[in-house]
Amino acid sequence: MKIINSITEFHRLVSLPEPLHPLVSVVRVSDMNFADNDIWNQFSLNFYCVSLKRGIMGKVKYGQQYYDFDKGLMTFVAPKQVQALDAPHIDVLGPDFGVGYALMFHPDFLYKHPLATTIKGYGFFSYAVNEALHLSEKEEKNVAEIFQKIADEYQYIDRHTQDIILSQIDLLLNYSNRFYERQFITRKAVNHDVLTKMENLLADYFDNKETLRSGPPTVELLANQLNLSPHYLSDLLRSLTGQSAQQHIQDKLIDKAKEYLSITSLSVAEIAYQLGFEYPQSFNKLFKKKTNTSPLEFRQTFN
Repeated sequence: MKIINSITEFHRLVSLPEPLHPLVSVVRVSDMNFADNDIWNQFSLNFYCVSLKRGIMGKVKYGQQYYDFDKGLMTFVAPKQVQALDAPHIDVLGPDFGVGYALMFHPDFLYKHPLATTIKGYGFFSYAVNEALHLSEKEEKNVAEIFQKIADEYQYIDRHTQDIILSQIDLLLNYSNRFYERQFITRKAVNHDVLTKMENLLADYFDNKETLRSGPPTVELLANQLNLSPHYLSDLLRSLTGQSAQQHIQDKLIDKAKEYLSITSLSVAEIAYQLGFEYPQSFNKLFKKKTNTSPLEFRQTFN
């Protein structure tokens, strides 16, 4: 795998002039030339990359998913995430790679700025490539203007440059957060289908003693079975229900625990093991946290 450590190195690899600023750059997608197939079969960037793209003929692989960039959309890549350009399509990249912008900024550029901390709260940097952000025409225009303002700002570097660019990046990420929330709402029918499938998966999991031997279900397990990334699944569910995927799992687990406590004579420890817990203490702690009562106290209400 090729690890691209700097923005300067990336510019060189896609046949672009050296960046005007070593830690931040905005390039036009159509100006990039991905000439060396071996590099792009599997690579990782040691910096952030936010892209706005339209009309791309190639395919990008992220994790186990491929995605065709044939419509206007945004993607977000955090440092050290593994990517790949589909090899058969590399020869069409370059001038025909579509239009749009790629904003790259190194983590060092955020040093001592609040964004260095808050950027970790934007879950979309962990979304899979097939969970890209689709923009309306108006949204796309707003985003393109921010990319252009950043590009204009580092043409003449002075003591204000960093703060101004970071404020624009902060604005861009806040807009992206808003647009993703809009996307969750406008695709509500599809998203409710995801919620239904997840509820069925949880029900099947808790009814299967074999699966429970490996422990309670995890967000990663559910996301994988739904062909979604864990962060995307949690953010989608939060937009629909106000709860994360982890909270949904815990609620389903507590419902199953209440069922065992009310209609069986199993001990609390036996119920904990039935639900996949290695230690009964962990089960007791979660039950009390979610219900404000212990498992034994809950069972006594049925006596």
